[in-house]
Formats: sequence, C-alpha cells, structure tokens
Amino acid sequence: MTQQQSTALGRSIARFFQEYLPTLRGMSPHTIRSYRDTMVLFLRFAAAKRGGSIETLDVHDINADRLGDFLTSLEKERGNSIATRNARLAAMHSFARFLIAEHPEYMGTLQQIVGLPFKRGQRAAPVEYLEEPEIKSVLESINRGTTSGRRDYALFSLMFNTGARVQEILDLRVCDLRLVSPCQVHLHGKGNKIRLCPIWRRTAQLLQELIATYPPSDNPADQRIFLNDHGAPLTRFGVRYLLRKYVDMAVKEAPTLADKRIHPHSLRHSTAIHLLKAGVDIATISQWLGHSGLNVTMRYARADIDMKRQALEQVFPNVAPSASGKMIVGHDGGLLGWLSSL
Repeated sequence: MTQQQSTALGRSIARFFQEYLPTLRGMSPHTIRSYRDTMVLFLRFAAAKRGGSIETLDVHDINADRLGDFLTSLEKERGNSIATRNARLAAMHSFARFLIAEHPEYMGTLQQIVGLPFKRGQRAAPVEYLEEPEIKSVLESINRGTTSGRRDYALFSLMFNTGARVQEILDLRVCDLRLVSPCQVHLHGKGNKIRLCPIWRRTAQLLQELIATYPPSDNPADQRIFLNDHGAPLTRFGVRYLLRKYVDMAVKEAPTLADKRIHPHSLRHSTAIHLLKAGVDIATISQWLGHSGLNVTMRYARADIDMKRQALEQVFPNVAPSASGKMIVGHDGGLLGWLSSL
C-alpha cells in the first residue's frame, strides 16, 4: 500500500513500514520483509472474510477475533508450525501497538490484539548439523569446473567458515570483505548489528577468484558477492535449492546424510558445534554467531552427542561395559563397593 491509499489503515501501514520499523525501531531489512509478508497474508485473509478488496479495509477491520481466525488458518490451512504462527503474531502485536498511538479511538479493540498470547509448542527438535566427513562430501560434490560451481563452492565454504545466517551471506558486498591478512568479513545481522568474523585464507582466495569473474561495474565496492546465473542477487530459495542438490549428490559418499533434514541454517549449526568441539567458549561462539544472548547459544552445548559421550567417559572412566559385556569396576567389592565410594 502507498501513502495515497484512501483509508486510514492504508496510510498507517505505509508509515509503519516506511518510518516506524526502519527508523524508530531500527529493524533490519530482513525483519521488515518478514513483517511485510505477515501483513500481506493477514490483509488477504481479512479482505476475504469481509467479502471485499484489500483497499477497502480500515482500522476497525483489525480486531482480535479476525486475527485469531487468521492464526488458526495459518496452522490448519497453510500447515505453518507453531514457531511460524508465533512469529506472525509478534508482527501483528507490533503493528497493533503502533496503531494505538496512531488511532487512540480504537485503543480497546487494539489492546485485545496485543493481549493475544503466543502458543506454547512442542519442545524444539534436536539441532541438525553436519559432521566433518559430511561437510567434506558436500563440498567435493560441487563441480568447480563451471562458473556456477565455483560460485557455489565459495558460497558454502564461506557459510561453513562463518556460521552466518543465509541472508547475512547474501547481503554481502565487496566493501564488506577484507581479503588480505587478517582476512575477515563484516556481517550485517539482526537489528542492524554489525559484527566482524574471521575467515580462512583459503576462503578469502575463493572469494577473490569469484569477484574477479564479474564484469566491471560503476561502483565495484557496492557489488553483491553472490549472484545467480542471470546476474541478479542470489536468493534464500536459490541457496536452499543448491544445498539440497549437493546434499543429494553427496549421499553416495556420506550415506548418513540421507537420514538428516539439511537446510541452509544447518550449516550455521554445524559451525557452532565444531567451534564448541574445538574448545571455543560459549561467550565467544555467541558473539561469533551474533546471538542475542548466551541462552540461545547454550542449545549447542546440549546438542552434540560426541561431547556428551566424552564427558561420560571422563566422569565414569572405569564403569563402562567391556567387550565381553562385563562391567569394569575400579574399586574392590564390585558395583556395591563402587557405589559406596561415591
């Protein structure tokens, strides 16, 4: 909707996306796009329920009952997860608070929207990540003899190297890279937060070779790093498609991949797990990944079965089944004696 929209709702939506979110709230373009997608879905739903067009909707059409029906339709008709449903609700909470300031005459109705609770879902599924042999197989499945293959190899090498979110990688421009020692990238994360991330010299070389293949431009420093075959910026859907293709190809060399649901965010999980295995402390990993807090990062400490196994062996080194199936006990007196010594 534009500012020329005739209804008060249309004008408020324009100010919400053009002024409030980017300027007053300082939200990242990625978050704003997510809010936009929510708004489009809701407006279509509300217009269909009202039996009119989106352009005729007004502030009085935004109410808790309609939003509740919308949230239900997301789960039942669109098959959205509880997490996605709650993310849509968070966007509408923010919009309702904005509307209260814009149209205080609707405060009572809009406060009911703000009061709609988030839905409690099932416990989060285990973190899905790639082991080192699987990472190697995925990278080796890429044909680096083609232009697109060299791009894909650089793309996934950088994602494994940095653990960055896929949109952070796709937003990278030449000016965000330092390809001489110390090699590093500027990543623009959530909330417009910028962080530095070191990269391997080999990754820097791959990026340098990729950039060298692009035709000259009027503003080379502003050139996006990862482009599709038509010269347009690569999209998240494009990355997901490419990763799926290479994972399917890598299954022959790494059969364990067949049992995993790998998506672009899995590469971020993989980086976090391997940093943890290498002994990097949680606080450093949290800053590396651009997490909002340590609690987000702690899930990786709970995810890795190898680290749990190593911890068990360190705590109970002499109380494990032997090859013969008999328990090895480090104290005289059998199991009872060992338990008594604790």
